[in-house]
Amino acid sequence: MKKKKFVIVRTFSAGVFAGILESRNGREVVLSMARRIWCWSGAASLSQLAVDGTSAPEKCKFPCAVPRVELLGAIEILDVTEKAKESIMAVPIWEQ
Repeated sequence: MKKKKFVIVRTFSAGVFAGILESRNGREVVLSMARRIWCWSGAASLSQLAVDGTSAPEKCKFPCAVPRVELLGAIEILDVTEKAKESIMAVPIWEQ
């Protein structure tokens, strides 16, 4: 069985999400265990976040993961390294 990829998806208007890629059909992407990347620090860009993760997790704002999200209007999908995935998932849940 092929392991599913962990990715970062940037959308046209819904923002940025990190999660497990379940499916993609054109610009429609379904992620599981997805965290919204509301605000990040410790990486110069989403590209660096996907490769290195964050060096400043205490300054990031990533809310809790949702079991499933269907994103419309995906404009960028970045494969995430294992190192970066661990970093992203280790960011404390941001709540208000």
